[in-house]
Amino acid sequence: MIEEARIKSNLDTIAFPRLSGTEFELEAFNIVKQEIENLNLEFEVQNFAFSSFYSRIYPKIAFLSASLILLILYLNIYMNLFLVFIVILLGLLITSIILTRKPENIQFIKQLNSQNLLVKIKPTSNEIKNNGRIIMFISHLDSKGQRFKINTRIRIIKLWISSSIILAFFIILNNAILTGFELILFIIGMFPLIANMLVAFLLLLNTTDNSSVGAVDNASGIACNLELAHYYSLPENRLKNYNLWFLFTGAEECGTMGIKHFYNNMKNLNPDKSIMFNFESIAKHVYLFPGGKESDNAKDIDSLLLNNNRNLTIRHYITNRVFGTHSDGGFLGDKGLCGFGIGEVEAYDYMHTPQDTLDKIDTKILEKLCLVLTDALKEHDSKYF
Repeated sequence: MIEEARIKSNLDTIAFPRLSGTEFELEAFNIVKQEIENLNLEFEVQNFAFSSFYSRIYPKIAFLSASLILLILYLNIYMNLFLVFIVILLGLLITSIILTRKPENIQFIKQLNSQNLLVKIKPTSNEIKNNGRIIMFISHLDSKGQRFKINTRIRIIKLWISSSIILAFFIILNNAILTGFELILFIIGMFPLIANMLVAFLLLLNTTDNSSVGAVDNASGIACNLELAHYYSLPENRLKNYNLWFLFTGAEECGTMGIKHFYNNMKNLNPDKSIMFNFESIAKHVYLFPGGKESDNAKDIDSLLLNNNRNLTIRHYITNRVFGTHSDGGFLGDKGLCGFGIGEVEAYDYMHTPQDTLDKIDTKILEKLCLVLTDALKEHDSKYF
């Protein structure tokens, strides 16, 4: 059975600061591994090393370099020294972009260690072998604190993007189209220029630390994942036509390094037959991300979740991912794997801050969510007979 008391107990145990690549993340991993061992489930450990460059240094280089280039072009400073400076900045920016196309392969700056835990439960039907159908539940083990909370960072990045576009427009007008109006354009363009430079400075100030206990992000996801693993550990609860995988990723908060390592080494996972459920952050509300964009083989699950019999309100949340934000579900979606991100928008107000605490979570909501998922998957699974 799904039990709220066990969910609450696991939340209490796992909600402590656990920054990527630290002994605290390893402690969280060991706690989860012990729980899986107690259930006598088959699992594998995926150890990997990663660099903090992609998540913590590259954004500062990219945003600041681009802003300085726009500043020089806007001021029309074409002395040799400044031209050389532009070339250096462009070289730095392009090199960083090339390096971060495969961020999991970066082996410089600070090297850290992390690990994933992958649990596998086979279907109960003896007649179906190697069918390739997999349902995977994902949650990340680590947490982080940052100087600016998620909502603030999203607004900052959106302001940088919009001000950069406006600045580029003014630079083109000033140099190629509306000659003779330089002074007027210069004065008007000062507003987006100031905004752009201010944002670049704020992004430099944003730092990562171990100040958040990460109760919502993502102890809530771990608790749901563990509860479902407990439920499906009993043979009578298992699905007949799907393998069940439970993935606990490391270093999600440092550029989604764990899921990248998993993807680069995954075997026997057919995107056309697999359905992902990524528990991101759940406190008092439940949303599906991105709403209504699931694969054809999961359309019925979407309907079953939204029209559940557990008195749980679940809504679609339709939005485009903001440049510079990362999630395990978003990464897999970009790779063509389909499924459901499960999270909460309201939690953005305090995620990645010391205010991300246990009192924010309604464990009854987590219990209902697990029940709704088991109901939906049971009905979905029965359609193959």
